[in-house]
Amino acid sequence: MEISLLGPLDAKSAGTPILPRAAKQRQLLALLALHANRAVPVPMLMEEIWEDGPPRSASTTLQTYILHLRRLISASLGDRSGMVAKEILVYQHGGYQLKMLPGTVDAQEYDRVAAQGQAAFDAGDRESAVAAFRRALDLWQGPALTDVRAGALLELERVRLEESRLGILERRIDVELGMGLHTELLPELAVLTGRHGLHEGLHALRMVALYRAGRPSEALSAYGTLRTRLTESLGIEPSARIQRLHRAVLAGDPILDPGPSGRVRGGRHTLGFLAA
Repeated sequence: MEISLLGPLDAKSAGTPILPRAAKQRQLLALLALHANRAVPVPMLMEEIWEDGPPRSASTTLQTYILHLRRLISASLGDRSGMVAKEILVYQHGGYQLKMLPGTVDAQEYDRVAAQGQAAFDAGDRESAVAAFRRALDLWQGPALTDVRAGALLELERVRLEESRLGILERRIDVELGMGLHTELLPELAVLTGRHGLHEGLHALRMVALYRAGRPSEALSAYGTLRTRLTESLGIEPSARIQRLHRAVLAGDPILDPGPSGRVRGGRHTLGFLAA
C-alpha cells in the first residue's frame, strides 16, 4: 500500500485506489498515515474528526469509519475474509495503527530524506546534502493535504510540513549558492520571492545571487521591494540581518564574495555573516 499526503491525498493498494469519499473518513486515513506504524489513541482521532466535541455516537461512528477503510483495503487485495486488512489497520493499546512498509508514506519518506540531507550538511558534505534535499523536495506534488478537511491535529501537521518544506528549500539554495551556482539559481529565486513576498531568507538569497552575478543595482532593488512589502503589509522594517546584507551590498563588501571553495568569507554558510 502507498499513501501520498504531500499534495492531494492519494492511496493505492496493489495498484487499486482505496480512497474513501467521505470527508471524515479521509481525515481519518490522513491522520493514521501521518502516524503510520504508531498507534493513534482513539481520543486523538475523535479530537481531529469532531473538533467541537464528539457526539454520543462517536465511538460507534469511528468504528464504522475504520470498518469502511478496512473494506477498501480488503477489496484492493482480493481479501474476502477481511483478515489481512485487520492486520494492516490494527487496534491496539487503545488506538488504531496503520502498518506501512518503509518508503510507502511520502510524508514520512520526506522527513527521513530531509534528515539525511541535514546530516550531510552538518558533516560538510555539500554535494550529498544538495542531492538529498532535492530528493526530499521532489516528493511534493502540491501543498500538503490540499484536498483534505483538516481539523486541529491535521492542521498542525500541515503547517509543520509546509514550514519544513520551505526551510529545506532555503537550505538547498543556500548550499548551492555556496557552490557558485548563483546565476543558475536566479530564475528560481525570482519565482520564489514573488510567491513568498514576505520571506526574508529567500529575498536575502536572491540579493546575494544578484550581487555575485554582477547585478548589485538589482540586489538593492530586491531589498527595496522587500522593504515596501513589509512596511505596507505588516508595518515593520526588514530585520537587522537583512539590513546588514543591504549595507554590505551598498559598500561592495568583500564578505559577499565567495572564497576559493565557493563559501562566503566569514561563515560556513553562504549567509553565515548575517548572523553576526
